[in-house]
Amino acid sequence: MIGKSHLLPLCLGVCLALSACSPDKKDSQEAPQAPPPLPVETITVQKEQVPIWLEYTGKTEATKRIEVRARVSGTLEEVLFDDGDFVLKGQKLFVIEKTSYQASLDQAQAVLELDNASLKLAISDVERYKPLVEKDLAPRATLDQYVAKANELRAQIKSDQAAIREAKLTLSYTDIHAPESGRIGRKQVDVGNIVGYSEKTLLTTIIFDDPMYAYFNPSEEDFQIMRQHKSKQIMDAKVRVPDNRGHLVKREPYRGQVDFGDNRVDRMTGTITMRAIVPNQDHDILEGTFVYVDVFVSDKSKFMMVPPSVVMEDQQGSFLYIVDPDGKAKRVNVTRGFESRFYLQIKDGLQEGSQVIISGLQKISQGRDVTGKDVTAEKGVMAVMKQQKMAPTE
Repeated sequence: MIGKSHLLPLCLGVCLALSACSPDKKDSQEAPQAPPPLPVETITVQKEQVPIWLEYTGKTEATKRIEVRARVSGTLEEVLFDDGDFVLKGQKLFVIEKTSYQASLDQAQAVLELDNASLKLAISDVERYKPLVEKDLAPRATLDQYVAKANELRAQIKSDQAAIREAKLTLSYTDIHAPESGRIGRKQVDVGNIVGYSEKTLLTTIIFDDPMYAYFNPSEEDFQIMRQHKSKQIMDAKVRVPDNRGHLVKREPYRGQVDFGDNRVDRMTGTITMRAIVPNQDHDILEGTFVYVDVFVSDKSKFMMVPPSVVMEDQQGSFLYIVDPDGKAKRVNVTRGFESRFYLQIKDGLQEGSQVIISGLQKISQGRDVTGKDVTAEKGVMAVMKQQKMAPTE
């Protein structure tokens, strides 16, 4: 049996042996490794003649809007179109009862026939009495009476003819035709209803939507920019219908021109009403559609532009990241200028030839190692403008 006196040295020896076998704590902790360079896309910025487009929201409106109304009273007997049809000029749309108007025409024609017969009798009397008066065989007063009667009947016949024309015109109003070609709205009155008694009843509306107007409202300052800097007397415009259904409806922008600018500023909004006109041959832009209107101003001035998404904001102001000569991300504070959805003008802070980082911005920090891939030819501002068919060379 081992005594207590021998147990203590044995334990100490075991502890020393275990201590000698265990590695040093400091040696077990390896130095942290730097993250690998982050691959990013860059564009090379320089001053270019970037085409300036101003973007506005607007609403479409038909170039013509015609109200079809009943011009005579009566019972509506027929509706000869389907709501929403495209109708042609002269196409019959409605029929109002004709009975009373046909009767008025028949009566007017009968009166004309009666007066024509009376005129023939009066002319016969004149011709019979005229030689008798020349031979003093009949009094001249009687001849004068017959001449006056004939003249009176001639005047009455003219009145009868006018009454017939009016009766025919009124009768024609019972057939209501399309005054212009266009898309017709829904009927406002159903068959069997009486129309036109108290007022000229609105029956339907026809709109002419090719071409189509798009009204928008720039500020007075933007209006002055257009007026002073436009490179063409009549400015080009593009009308875009927003796609809110994930590209289920694909529509290319509609190209047209700005054809109207109002001569006054709205005192409530400080804006000016302007209008673009675009072709709509397929009639797929409906009146009242919310649209974006892009107005081309000029491509004569040089600007330094970057994609709007690369410029960020914090308490120090606006900034972006570039790749410095050592391959590290560098923050550059910049001053913003003119901006659209495709580009943002850098007025100060950025040098020409800088490699601006456009991807991986959520992972970028000051001084981080990056590996830049230049994509200016595909994703630079001018490349994007050409893709959008908004470049001056298109």
